[in-house]
Amino acid sequence: MYPWERVEPETDTTLRIIHECASRGHTVAVATAGSLTIRDSIVSAFCDVLKRTGKVGDNIPGFYRKAEFKQVLLPLSGFDVIFMRCNPPLDLLMLNFLDSVRGDTFIMNDIDGLRIANNKLYTASFQDIAKDYIPATHVSKNREYLQQVIEESDQEKMILKPLDGYGGQGVIVVEKSARANLRSLLDFYIGGKEGVGGNYVILQDYVEGAENGDVRILMLNGEPIGAMRRIPAKGDVRSNVHAGGTVVKHVLSKEEKEMCSQIGPKLVRDGLYFAGVDVIGDKLLEVNVMSPGGITRINRLNRVKLQRQVVDFIEGVILTRETLIHRKNSFRQIIEDADTL
Repeated sequence: MYPWERVEPETDTTLRIIHECASRGHTVAVATAGSLTIRDSIVSAFCDVLKRTGKVGDNIPGFYRKAEFKQVLLPLSGFDVIFMRCNPPLDLLMLNFLDSVRGDTFIMNDIDGLRIANNKLYTASFQDIAKDYIPATHVSKNREYLQQVIEESDQEKMILKPLDGYGGQGVIVVEKSARANLRSLLDFYIGGKEGVGGNYVILQDYVEGAENGDVRILMLNGEPIGAMRRIPAKGDVRSNVHAGGTVVKHVLSKEEKEMCSQIGPKLVRDGLYFAGVDVIGDKLLEVNVMSPGGITRINRLNRVKLQRQVVDFIEGVILTRETLIHRKNSFRQIIEDADTL
């Protein structure tokens, strides 16, 4: 995850999951991408192991302030679960470290899923029925092409954003009436020299109603477990809370439930068991898979504790894996004993 000192105890989703695990008596260790290490061909990490100090209280900010850790170099394959909670951009070298332990340890979200879905290109390339929920999307670093897309669009407005942005960073509305500024905007966002290097950007059809905010839906194992409506600050198109937006209670509509039923199986196939889906109207804007947030605010709005469902799911996966291993070992012993009967 991100460093412990960057946790915002009043709102942090990761902290809620850690607290729930500690409350159930699990051993919890925190590590950052930079703490990964290989020792004697064994992938390990310098882990900050949460010390057990008696009963875990219900006050989560208090739990955060009182938390004590002991740093230990530990082999990652010894853990039941590695819960990935790193902020974008994705560190691909980190995933190379984890490749060797994936057979021994359940990783959530799956590292192959993170590879294909860690940026906004994931939804832009949706196929089958799921693509019907995606606004017309263009991804390129070719300035001429992007400018042509804007000028030929039958819409007055489009959304421009960086491919690797998160938390609403860099999201702007591009209007045809301001076409004199288009080239300058594209130069700024793409960067690099003309035709060499630079960053990919996304141009997306403006979805009507975006000025009224979006809906963040948390998906667990392909099913929605909670949602909230995010309302942008006055004069801002971004509804992300970190960009000044506010949140209100939201009950999923029939159309939103149908959308979840269509995209949920794909998320599970890709190993994306815990994801944040951002929706406006009947359109899917983004799927957040690295460190989707929202648990704390949805909890407050609905008087629930979604982290319990998340940890229940993880415990269920581990119980199933352990049951299969025990069953396999029992059958193997029967076969090994067969020639002695």
